[in-house]
Amino acid sequence: MKIRILCVGKVKEKYLRDAIDEYMKRMQKFADMEILEVSDEKTEERASETEMESVLSKEGERLMKFIGDRDFVTVLDICGVKVSSEGLAERIKNTILKGSSTLDFVIGGSLGLSDSVKKRADFRLSFSDMTFPHQLMRVILLEQIYRAFKINNNEPYHK
Repeated sequence: MKIRILCVGKVKEKYLRDAIDEYMKRMQKFADMEILEVSDEKTEERASETEMESVLSKEGERLMKFIGDRDFVTVLDICGVKVSSEGLAERIKNTILKGSSTLDFVIGGSLGLSDSVKKRADFRLSFSDMTFPHQLMRVILLEQIYRAFKINNNEPYHK
């Protein structure tokens, strides 16, 4: 089982990198995990719709280079489906049982994800109607993946 988190941009803040490292370490006993980063495009403060589409397209092309035909792809999308922690655990378990060997979770940049990446998704997941910084979203996603594996292995985890 391989789980990959594909993201746009780098995490600059040390406290977030420390949290990411901690969850990556905890996940070692459950799955082979990897974070792949693609560079983000500079976006002007008052970018036009055309400029924003161009940014999304370039970032999307970079992300798509890592996504295999047989990967199960979950994109984080504010318009996606909201699930509980138990619901995410069930989805991960069912995806593994169906034979998917690679689960990709995709986090977009500050403008989100291109339509091409969203169309490739097997599942669109929303954590909230709120917007979170994409660097912080890595920590939240990692924690929920870790929680899902603890749930699926009937191991205790704080509530």
